[in-house]
Amino acid sequence: MVRKIIQIDEEKCNGCGACARACHEGAIGMVNDKARLLQDDYCDGLGDCLPACPTGAITFVEREAAAYDEQAVQANKARTSGGCPGRQLRQFHHEEAAPVAAAAPVPSQLGQWPCQIKLVPVNAPYFDQARLLIAADCTAFAYANLHQEFMRGKITLIGCPKLDGVDYSAKLTEILRSNDIRSVTIVRMEVPCCGGLELAAKKALQSSGKFLPWQVVTISTDGRILD
Repeated sequence: MVRKIIQIDEEKCNGCGACARACHEGAIGMVNDKARLLQDDYCDGLGDCLPACPTGAITFVEREAAAYDEQAVQANKARTSGGCPGRQLRQFHHEEAAPVAAAAPVPSQLGQWPCQIKLVPVNAPYFDQARLLIAADCTAFAYANLHQEFMRGKITLIGCPKLDGVDYSAKLTEILRSNDIRSVTIVRMEVPCCGGLELAAKKALQSSGKFLPWQVVTISTDGRILD
């Protein structure tokens, strides 16, 4: 099939590896200190690697290429990581904050109910003029200030594609098409399975036919913003 896929100019590549780290699908690897597209079917054609490249060595082309194969990507991640990285055991030791006497409770910034992607109605009135937050459900537990920094003033949709076992892209597309959405923020965890949520949101943005400002924020498993 002919589709959009990345192309890497090895002469421009400085070997920094930033694109390989930015590619959640594992499509890019370093070979002889140069970035290389390892397999066509690992590249989703969405271009997360493009803004990571400091030399402009990566561009899009349209050519004959194997279709993106999400199952193959997930299988490769399991092989190369010794199992799903999202299930690896970790323990964190955070510094304890000094107690604050009679601290006022922090108010929730959740603006609507329900908030699960599977349950929310497509034509809910609160979508009118909404700034949309699409968040992996683990982010609220990993990142302590999610309510204040990301949920404030937004309509929040949460989900976990691995646990739900569904592709959210069709429903998210309908939400974007049917409502006057102002912007989209995607907040995901660093684990590979969260790539399904990001991919679904990006597919929805492309399929909706609308040009909306959007951003992706990745949270580490120990509660830091990575990008």
